[in-house]
Amino acid sequence: MQKIIALLILVIPIYLAGLGIKWMRDAVFGVLVPELQFIWLQFVIGLILAVAGIAFVGGYILHMEKRTERVQKKFIDKSRK
Repeated sequence: MQKIIALLILVIPIYLAGLGIKWMRDAVFGVLVPELQFIWLQFVIGLILAVAGIAFVGGYILHMEKRTERVQKKFIDKSRK
C-alpha cells in the first residue's frame, strides 16, 4: 500500500515537469498556450515547472537511497550517526 501511495505522490510532479517541458518547447516554436498571454511568460513558467518537478523526483530518490544507505558518504548526514 505504501508503494502505491508513493507512486501516486510522484505522478503529480512528473506530470508537471512534462507540462513544463511542453510549454517551453511550444514557446520556442511560437505556439502560445491559451491560458497565458505572453510567450516569455509561458517559457518562464514552463522552466519553473520542469525544474521543480525534476528536483522533487530527484530529492525523493535521494531520500529513499539514504534510508537504505546506498549513497555516497558525502550525502549522509553527520548528525544521524
